[in-house]
Amino acid sequence: MSQTLAALSAALPLASGWSIHSLWMRRRIDDARRDPLTGLWTRDPFEERARKSLTRGQQRAVYVVDLNWFKQINDTFGHAAGDAVIRATGQRFGEWADDNAGVAGRLGGDEFAAITPVDGNTDTMTGNLLAKLADLLDRLEQPVGFEGQRIDVYASIGVARYWRAGTADLSALLRRADEQMYRAKEEGGGWSIAPALRSAPEFRTVNGRREGRRGASREAV
Repeated sequence: MSQTLAALSAALPLASGWSIHSLWMRRRIDDARRDPLTGLWTRDPFEERARKSLTRGQQRAVYVVDLNWFKQINDTFGHAAGDAVIRATGQRFGEWADDNAGVAGRLGGDEFAAITPVDGNTDTMTGNLLAKLADLLDRLEQPVGFEGQRIDVYASIGVARYWRAGTADLSALLRRADEQMYRAKEEGGGWSIAPALRSAPEFRTVNGRREGRRGASREAV
């Protein structure tokens, strides 16, 4: 018995060491798969997690977000300011996704994507989704401070919904969301929701934007 206890005592520090090493390795791997500027998942790990999300029972919405007039921010304030806007946008987007039990990623440049559950029955899902979008747009469009300057931020959001969980094609949903994002951008920002992919009759596209928040002389690009 004493020999067994001695062997276990000797093995515990080794096992503990391996456990710490494994945890450290997992963190290193996760860090390598995250965007260094925003901390969000990069495209491939985001898509891996989004595909897993689509296999679960709840219905899902896929979002694609792009910043309006981002080139003008870089041209006017410099690339360091542009990085500050991207960083703030990524942090806000990630917090919103966490608050809505979702996953967020940075696809590249000033383009982001997320997937979240959409709760409720068919009558309440659209209302819940609109509430999520209003909250997201409000968070993203808060000004960003940089070296004593206030930088206004405007966003366009495209959404694609899938109401028959389990067999959804993430690539198709991202493509539909991207198309809706460009539709919102053409109208000056806000959001645009694609008709839901389901067997029942499709909904019409729903658009939303906050009046008075866009400069009249600006053009969506």
